[in-house]
Amino acid sequence: MTFWRIREELSLTNRLRRSYYELLRDDLDQFMLSYGLIDSYKNFQSKKIQYPFVEKREMKPRTRVPHIEHEPQNSFLVIFLEDCIPAADKKYIRFLDVNKTTKVNLLRYTPLSLAADYNRSHKYLEAAQFYDFLRVLLPIDYALLIQRDPASWAQNRYNISHFHVRIDWPIAEAAEELARDLRYISKDIYEKGEKYAEDIQKKFFEYFGLPEIVGGRRTAAIVASQYLKRIPCVATIYVGSSESRSMMRISERSVSKAILMKFSGMEIDQIARDNSLLPETFRQNYVVAREREKDICIFQATYSWTEHARPPYDGKLRELKPDVYWQTVWFQQLLPKPGVQKYPPLPINVIYS
Repeated sequence: MTFWRIREELSLTNRLRRSYYELLRDDLDQFMLSYGLIDSYKNFQSKKIQYPFVEKREMKPRTRVPHIEHEPQNSFLVIFLEDCIPAADKKYIRFLDVNKTTKVNLLRYTPLSLAADYNRSHKYLEAAQFYDFLRVLLPIDYALLIQRDPASWAQNRYNISHFHVRIDWPIAEAAEELARDLRYISKDIYEKGEKYAEDIQKKFFEYFGLPEIVGGRRTAAIVASQYLKRIPCVATIYVGSSESRSMMRISERSVSKAILMKFSGMEIDQIARDNSLLPETFRQNYVVAREREKDICIFQATYSWTEHARPPYDGKLRELKPDVYWQTVWFQQLLPKPGVQKYPPLPINVIYS
C-alpha cells in the first residue's frame, strides 16, 4: 500500500514536479548531513568537549540506549513536502499567519539575527542565500515547513513557508491510524482493551525506529510523518536531537539514520581496497575529520519494514504480536562528504560485525 502516487500514475506536469522535488531534496540531504553531523562535531571541538560517538549497537532496531542530552549537538526538525498542505490541516499541523516567514514575523523573535538586507526571495530554495537563511532559522524551536508555493503552479517554486511549526496531532490517534492501516484494529485503538492499545502505541514508535519513551522533535517527526500520509504526495522529514547525535530522515520509502563513525587506518585501507579506491582517494572524498589517528566518516543505516509492519496481503484483521520485530536493517553505507559529486555511497557491514 502506497499513500503517494508513483511516477507512472502522474501526469507529465506532475512527473516534472516530482523530478524537480527530488533534485532539490538531494541538495537538502547534503546540507542537513553537514548541519546535523559535521557542524555538531565542530561545536564539540570548539567547546573542547569530547564528541560522544554513537555506538554500533545503537543502530540496531529496538535497541534501548541511555538518554543523555548533549548541548553542543544541533537539533532540528524540517518538513519538506512535494506539494502543499491544505488549509484544513492547520488544526494539527500549526502553520498559521503568525508563523509565516515574513520579515515582520521573523523579527518578533529576538534570537533571530537576520541580515539587514533580508528580502522574501531568500526563503526560496533556488535563491543563492537560501541555505544561509535556513541555517539562521534551524536553531528556532519546533519545526520548519518547506513546501510548494501554491501561487507558483507553473514554476513549482519551493520555499520555507512557515517556522515555529507545531505538530499537535495526538500520538494515540497517529498510532490508531497506523494500526488500522496495518489491520491490527478495525476502528478504535481501545477496541481490544487498554493493554492492546498500549502495545500498539509502542509499536508505532518501533515502526519509525524509536524507543517509545523519546519525546520532543523525534516524536513530533514521526507523528507528522504519519499525518502527512493523508496528503497524496511525497514528504521528507529531517530530524536531529541532542540525545540521538544522528540525522534521521523519514521519506516515502524508508527511514534512515546517519551518524559519525571512527575508523582506524587499517580499516580505512581495507574499505578502500574493497571498493577499488586508493586510500588517499578515499580519505579525500569520504573522511570528514580526523581524531587521535582515526578517521571520521558519515555512516548511514537504512531500515526496511518487516511483514508485520506491512498491510497483510489478504486484507484481513490480525492480532498484534508485541515480541516480533517491525523493522530490520536494509542496507548500510559510508556516505561521501557533503558536496562530493563524483563518488557514490559505499556498502559496508558494521552494525552486526
